[in-house]
Amino acid sequence: MENTEGYRCDDFVVNDTKLGLVQKVREHLQNLENSAFTADRHRKRKLLENSTLNSKLLKVNGSTTAICATGLRNLGNTCFMNAILQSLSNIEQFCCYFKELPAVELRNGKTAGRRTYHTRSQGDNNVSLVEEFRKTLCALWQGSQTAFSPESLFYVVWKIMPNFRGYQQQDAHEFMRYLLDHLHLELQGGFNGVSRSAILQENSTLSASNKCCINGASTVVTAIFGGILQNEVNCLICGTESRKFDPFLDLSLDIPSQFRSKRSKNQENGPVCSLRDCLRSFTDLEELDETELYMCHKCKKKQKSTKKFWIQKLPKVLCLHLKRFHWTAYLRNKVDTYVEFPLRGLDMKCYLLEPENSGPESCLYDLAAVVVHHGSGVGSGHYTAYATHEGRWFHFNDSTVTLTDEETVVKAKAYILFYVERQAKAGSDKL
Repeated sequence: MENTEGYRCDDFVVNDTKLGLVQKVREHLQNLENSAFTADRHRKRKLLENSTLNSKLLKVNGSTTAICATGLRNLGNTCFMNAILQSLSNIEQFCCYFKELPAVELRNGKTAGRRTYHTRSQGDNNVSLVEEFRKTLCALWQGSQTAFSPESLFYVVWKIMPNFRGYQQQDAHEFMRYLLDHLHLELQGGFNGVSRSAILQENSTLSASNKCCINGASTVVTAIFGGILQNEVNCLICGTESRKFDPFLDLSLDIPSQFRSKRSKNQENGPVCSLRDCLRSFTDLEELDETELYMCHKCKKKQKSTKKFWIQKLPKVLCLHLKRFHWTAYLRNKVDTYVEFPLRGLDMKCYLLEPENSGPESCLYDLAAVVVHHGSGVGSGHYTAYATHEGRWFHFNDSTVTLTDEETVVKAKAYILFYVERQAKAGSDKL
C-alpha cells in the first residue's frame, strides 16, 4: 500500500514501471478530463453566441437593458479561481477598496507604471498581487461582451503561491484563504513601512498550514472579513477553565454526521440539514476525544476536557465554509448533502459571547455570494458561483454569465457562503 500515499498528494509515483505506464495512465486520464471540459465549454460558448440577446439583455419595466457582468476565461482548470474572484467582486465594500486604490505611480525605465509595493518574487521585482487583483476587479462589471482573461493574475499566483502551480483542479476554499492572506500581507508591507520579506518570513508557517495570517496592522482584508472566536476549554477532572481568543477570516463548519447519508434535496424522508444545524454543531459544547487531551496547568498533565466556541466579534462579511471533503483511509470523499441556507436574515446573535452588547440588527446577515462544487472529488469536478448585484442574482460559470433567480440559488449545494452584515435602517421592517 506504500504507493497509494503518492496519489493522495497528487504527486508523482516513485515506484513506476520502467516504461512509465502509471504516469501514462495519469496523463491519459487528465487529457480525457480536460477534453471533456473543453468540449462542454465549446458547446456552451456556441449556445451563448446563438442567444446573445437572451443572455446579455434583460427586459426591465418594458425596456431592454444590457447585462453588465463579465465572465472570466478558464485558463485550464482555473474555475476554482474564477468562482472566488467573481464572489469577491460582488462584495461591495471589499471590491470598491481595490478599485479605488490610488493611480499607479509612474516611474522611468523598466519599472514604469508599476506599483511600489509588491510581494516576494523570484527574479521579477515588480510582481504585485494587489495590482493584478485590482486590474481583474476593474475588468468585471463593465459590460464587456467578451470574457476577461486573468492571465496576469494567475502568473502572480503561480509565483507567490507554489501550491497552485500547474493546471490541475484546486480547492476553491484553500485558494481563497491563501489569496486573502497574501493580499493582507502585501497591503501591510506596502503601507506601514515594515519590510515585506520580514512579514512574509514571519508568517510563512501560518500560510503553509493554511491558518489565518491576520497579525500586525489592519488592512481591508481584516477590516471586512476579520472576526474573533473565544475558545473555551474545561478540564473534566478539576474543572479548570482555559480561554483564548482566535482571530478568523472564515469559519469552517462540519456537516453533522446524521445528515451525511446520500440523499437528494427533493427527498421528503428525514429532516433536511440546515445552515443552523452546521453552526450549532460548530459552537456546541463537545468532549474532546483521546487524541486531543488538554494539558491542564492545575493537574500538571493531559486530561479529558470539553471545548466550546463563542463568537467574540462578528465580521462585516461572514464567510462560511462547509466541509464537504473528508479523508477516509486513502481517499478524499465528498459529502454531497444539501444544506438549506437563508438568502436573507441569517441571525448570528445566539452564537455571540455577549449578545446583550449588540444592536437590534447588527447580527443579521444577507447572502451576497455562493460558491458551488459540482462533481464527486476535490481534484476533479467544476466550480461555479452565484452572486447578487444590484438586486439581481447571476450565475458565474467561467466565461458564461447568466441571470438567474432566488429559487435556483437556494437549491444549490453550497460549498462557500458569503454573508454581508445588514446595515440598520431607521423604520426598516424586520424579517
